[in-house]
Amino acid sequence: MVEIAVRPRGPYSLAISARLAGDATRRVHEGLLTARCGGAVARAWQSPDGTVTIRSESEEAAEKLRWVLALDDDHSEFLRRVADDPLLARTSRLLRGLRPVRTGTVAQALLRAVCGQLIDAKTARNLERRVIRALGSRDGHGTLADPPSTAALAAVAPFELRRLGLHERRGAAVVRLCRSLELERLHDLPTAAVVRRIERERGLGPWSAGVVCLEGLGRFEHGLVGDLGLVKLLRALRGRPAEGWETAELLEPYGEWAGLASVYLLAGFGRGLIPLPTARAA
Repeated sequence: MVEIAVRPRGPYSLAISARLAGDATRRVHEGLLTARCGGAVARAWQSPDGTVTIRSESEEAAEKLRWVLALDDDHSEFLRRVADDPLLARTSRLLRGLRPVRTGTVAQALLRAVCGQLIDAKTARNLERRVIRALGSRDGHGTLADPPSTAALAAVAPFELRRLGLHERRGAAVVRLCRSLELERLHDLPTAAVVRRIERERGLGPWSAGVVCLEGLGRFEHGLVGDLGLVKLLRALRGRPAEGWETAELLEPYGEWAGLASVYLLAGFGRGLIPLPTARAA
């Protein structure tokens, strides 16, 4: 048994960060996050003093979960940057320990991005679970599946993904990209090059690239351009219909923190922490 105690760099709250992190590969219950990483199960919890303890039968799985939870990625500079931001000041104070939980593989982030093109987020997550469970090996209780590898997705025929519920064109894009590129190699490329490569694929765009960069690679600089939640936020801010491309304007002021700003904007908007014109008028 391997056990590591990690003092996160900068403000960090496992409870806030992992609140909606459950998927086919991990679950969260009463402060305990259990995840399947690289064929082994790892568990993490946070003590009152802020220390995050990770326990697993595999050192590799423990270190992987440490990366998935972004424990070493201090975002204090971002919090300083937005401390007086008209949109994010309150959110950054109340949710300062928030960091996006990452996927176990880049392939899972790609699958999430493609499934997430559905309008209904709940349906998208259920579809992702269904595909991963159909592809991955399970833990001893059959409840958690391994994050899908590039090879696993490359080996699936698009019609099989269609049978599981993924639109044929989207499924073809996943398989095509996985057959042409080992996605884990994207870790070695600059973010701009990653974005160009993903956007080159039919059926993928800036939002898909943002999901892969943020959740698959752990990069904070590329925003979730086109995210439907951000479109709704813009609509509320501007009092008129908004298009997906306009979200790039919303994220542009945050520069190299655009990806993390996307997460904070969505979290703040969902909790009613973003000051809106109607709220101010009231």
